[in-house]
Amino acid sequence: MLAAGLALQFSSCVSTEREVSSSTKDPRSTYTPPPAGSRTRVGSKTVLNTVSTTHTFSDPATKDNFVLELRGPRVLTAQAHLIVTDSKGDTLRHEVMPARALLSEKALNDPQASSVRDQEIAILQGMNAFFADAHFMQPAVPAGTEQPAEMDTNTWAALRADPTAVGFDYTGAGGAERRITYARKLRKAVVINQ
Repeated sequence: MLAAGLALQFSSCVSTEREVSSSTKDPRSTYTPPPAGSRTRVGSKTVLNTVSTTHTFSDPATKDNFVLELRGPRVLTAQAHLIVTDSKGDTLRHEVMPARALLSEKALNDPQASSVRDQEIAILQGMNAFFADAHFMQPAVPAGTEQPAEMDTNTWAALRADPTAVGFDYTGAGGAERRITYARKLRKAVVINQ
């Protein structure tokens, strides 16, 4: 009986080793979001929708990945995760905002769009337009722009000295217009408008 137990234990170790060695996915590979329209799970949250694009941001020679994932049980109560990663897979920015932040001003003020279904459709349409080319601008800090009160002098000087910096405009939590850019001199993504 002892021999049978040892043989069973040995065979389970062999099959586990075989399964690991035959895996085709590198555990150090870069995260790629699930395809649009598929419902997958990230932790305990369901990914309801994903939109993504690539755009020059942190390095003029390569394009970075911009991903917007809607995670939660329902579209209206979900959280939108804005994730910006560089070409090597390092996360430059990860921001979480309520899904309602994706509603356009028109959808918020339209009495016809008061049903739950209409608001959900407006949120999904907002996701589709989130990474429109008009939201990316270069230079990130146009000439003559005054330094924001919440930004320190070193960061502002680094942004002003780089005319190739790309800015990305979006509406954040609370409906505030934001612009993020990458300060190459400081090697970090910064928010210009709060």
